[in-house]
Amino acid sequence: MTDIMIIGAGPAGITAAIYALRAGVSVIVFDGNLYGGQTAITSQIENYPAILSISGALFAQKLYQQAKELNADIKFEKVVSVNFSAYPKTVTTAKNTYSAKTILIATGVKRRTLNCEGEKEFTGKGVSYCATCDGAFFRNKEVMIVGGGNTALEDALFLSNQCQKVTLVHRRDSFRAEKTLIDAVFARKNITILYNSQVIKINGTQTVTSAEISNQKQNTTIPISGIFIAIGYEPDNTMFSDLEINEEGYIVADESCCTNLKGVFVAGDTRTKPLRQIVTACADGAVAAVNAVSYITKALKS
Repeated sequence: MTDIMIIGAGPAGITAAIYALRAGVSVIVFDGNLYGGQTAITSQIENYPAILSISGALFAQKLYQQAKELNADIKFEKVVSVNFSAYPKTVTTAKNTYSAKTILIATGVKRRTLNCEGEKEFTGKGVSYCATCDGAFFRNKEVMIVGGGNTALEDALFLSNQCQKVTLVHRRDSFRAEKTLIDAVFARKNITILYNSQVIKINGTQTVTSAEISNQKQNTTIPISGIFIAIGYEPDNTMFSDLEINEEGYIVADESCCTNLKGVFVAGDTRTKPLRQIVTACADGAVAAVNAVSYITKALKS
């Protein structure tokens, strides 16, 4: 039986593993995809303390390497069900069932979709949710970004370096991103901004050929070869039905990272919190791991 099982190998989960392993307990980390979470598909990270600038992929790789140096057991298996009500607590993947004294949830969030006509049909055929992953396929072509936060503007800047034209569509009349990003977008001559607008349909044949945009005055069809959706994130915590979850789907926990169930902790973007950044995810991972180790050494031995 493992001491701590961590669900999610993003910054929160990997940081938790590092702290737990250094405390001398056994750890298994599960992730159905790639280590690093959203950082792995982020072009540049420029607001992490002591690191002036680093690519998201390299940051994720360094996290992973640090955990592996401590002999972390990281399994790339998708968790399909859990049982937190009994002891020991169990996690079932597509391959096996594992048991542990404590659970630490660090599943992060997933990208939101537009839910417009054509989006699902052309996903992977011109519709993308990762500019850094797919941007190279649209070199010297005209593309569209949908969103108004940091990710959308980062994507617009990234694509403007290789695409002929980038149209940035935002449903509000101003951006919610950091000022440095806004200023940088305004300075790019090949980025066109459409405020108070929404994508209502994505057209194409074999691949995307255009998008229909609706604003307060009229509907317009804009020819494009690709469209990148960057309208934020949402948690996927339906599996954890025994935990207290708020109306937005986030697991309820304060800065202690303790959930309503004893022996179950949560860290990172998937919990209720005012700020979701890499630095706060790492902080959560450290706090949750320390509290999980304390629970093992005190509560379970008393």
